[in-house]
Amino acid sequence: MPTGIDRRTALAATLTAGVMLAAQGCATAQQSAAAVSLKGYQAKPLPFDPKTIPGLSERILVSHHDNNYVGAVTRLGAIEAQVVQLDPAAPGFMFNGLKREELLAMNSMILHELYFASLGRGGGKPGAQLSAQIEKDFGSQQKWRDQFVAMGKALGGGSGWVLLMWSPRAGKLVNQWAADHTMAIADGRGLIALDMYEHAYHMDFGAKVAAYVDAYMGALDWANADREFARTGAS
Repeated sequence: MPTGIDRRTALAATLTAGVMLAAQGCATAQQSAAAVSLKGYQAKPLPFDPKTIPGLSERILVSHHDNNYVGAVTRLGAIEAQVVQLDPAAPGFMFNGLKREELLAMNSMILHELYFASLGRGGGKPGAQLSAQIEKDFGSQQKWRDQFVAMGKALGGGSGWVLLMWSPRAGKLVNQWAADHTMAIADGRGLIALDMYEHAYHMDFGAKVAAYVDAYMGALDWANADREFARTGAS
């Protein structure tokens, strides 16, 4: 009888140890998956001194970066870690949900980086190559600006993005409207991004959307747009 108890005790101990090892293995696998997923998605610092951007306060720029942008980068890593762990036999809605959230987070990260790269001390103009393309595709610098500004102000009370994109398929520059992060010209290369989500302006401007758009245009810096346009090989 004591021998039987010892055997049961030993068996229970063996099973418990096996469960613990399996759990540790799962945890290690999850940690490895998370590490792989997070690699390459480190948040970038603001590319400017937030005290120097005319028309936009340091407070809103830092909040926008630290809360909305960094939040998107962190969320993207967490989502991709879950995608890696998801069983291929899982219900389709689980894949759909995770992959949709992945797209939202990835585009949010990319578009926010373009938004911050579009800001500076303002007052400048696009370089010669980009200027020539704008004039070709919009008729003039002013016509481009008027359309871009009108699109931004039209998103007041809603949310989304206004983007200056280069489309190889169209062979031209396009001012693109987007209601959320999932909308983008499939072959587009972003040159300029205007964030029209409330978090981008409410702290400074409240409901005065037009004033925010005007402030953004006053702080617009073309250096990054010139670099990105040169990479398209369009000129």
